[in-house]
Amino acid sequence: MADASPWIFDVKTDEFEQQVVHKSSEVPVIVDFWSPSCQPCLQLAPIIEQAVNDAAGKLLLAKVNVDDNPELAQMMGVQSIPVVVAFFEGQVVDHFQGLIPEDQLKEWLGRLVPSKAAEAFKEALDLLESDPATAEVKLREVLELEPSDTVKIYLAQALLAQNRDEEAGAIIAELEVRGFLEPEAETIKSQLEMRANAEESGGIQQARAAAEGAPDDLALQIDLADALAVDNKHREAFETLLAVATLDRGGEHGDKARQQMVKLFDVVGAGSELVSEYRRKLATALY
Repeated sequence: MADASPWIFDVKTDEFEQQVVHKSSEVPVIVDFWSPSCQPCLQLAPIIEQAVNDAAGKLLLAKVNVDDNPELAQMMGVQSIPVVVAFFEGQVVDHFQGLIPEDQLKEWLGRLVPSKAAEAFKEALDLLESDPATAEVKLREVLELEPSDTVKIYLAQALLAQNRDEEAGAIIAELEVRGFLEPEAETIKSQLEMRANAEESGGIQQARAAAEGAPDDLALQIDLADALAVDNKHREAFETLLAVATLDRGGEHGDKARQQMVKLFDVVGAGSELVSEYRRKLATALY
């Protein structure tokens, strides 16, 4: 039996999916396949259990008695024991077989413990929508520890959520120097452009008044659509842009309206039913 510990537990075949595979989406889970009659297993157990306890929740240890769970051992391809398998995010990420020296074992486990940067990054992503200011602080911590373009994109997103468009734009401009932008960065760029256009047109009320006062001015209709998009009135924004794209098909304003619709598709999200609806409408109108 596993020692009394919140991070060490015994697992049976019918519990494996929930206790190991699912849990590994939150924290790495080490699975120790052992038997009470296996002397190397009994030598390994206290070493690996102590190391997991020292990790204080950054690792979990699931112990599988192969005598009681032969079908699970067979399913995992265990032919001789001890076998230790590491799961993370639902997948096997590493393993070893047999009794290895304590320093090698600790080194192996150390590679599985999430780094300070990885922990801060996960916390930041969890807070990105609900508390972008705190997410920003954590993302800046990550950049100090392990700089990456991916983290910069999320930082730009956190800044955008706080209406700090100039700072977010500076990050996107820095990334664009590479000659490309990831889809997530392109979405942020589109949002920034729409916000800038909406601000130039004086906001939704002024943009609507201007568009209604000059219904034949297609540029003002596009400005109105940008203001509507910034105000999350996505359906009306799509309708406005679709009308311009249809009226001026092949023309300068029609092409710009089409481009703005494509950008708004990215902003709203490819999985949205609204996006699917207006992709079809745009394709019908143009082709």
